[in-house]
Amino acid sequence: MKINLFTPKPILAYTLEGPGIKPTGTPATQVEKILSTAIGFLTVIAVIFFVIQIILAGYGFISGQGDEKKIEASRKKLTDSILGLTIVVVAFGLAAFISNLLGLSDVFNLTKVVDSLKLK
Repeated sequence: MKINLFTPKPILAYTLEGPGIKPTGTPATQVEKILSTAIGFLTVIAVIFFVIQIILAGYGFISGQGDEKKIEASRKKLTDSILGLTIVVVAFGLAAFISNLLGLSDVFNLTKVVDSLKLK
């Protein structure tokens, strides 16, 4: 068997292998599953983080007891939290739009993300 090292191959022609990656389906579906899992996981973590920050800002308002510096710090934290959550939602929508343009249809199917994270 002769192997030609100088023949270019497209990147999606290779089969992805490694820990946690099962070699099933075409390489394009493997990339789609990896992207879907990563983006879905990071989005869920970001939403949980920002909800916690909003709760902490509300607690800061309550515990401020009229101190202008504490109330201003809580107001800034609340504003930053809402802005961050808005950025995550807009980025999710923009990524969905771009993935549809690229022909990746199931990148944001959260049911598949949850099923891929389950231990078998």
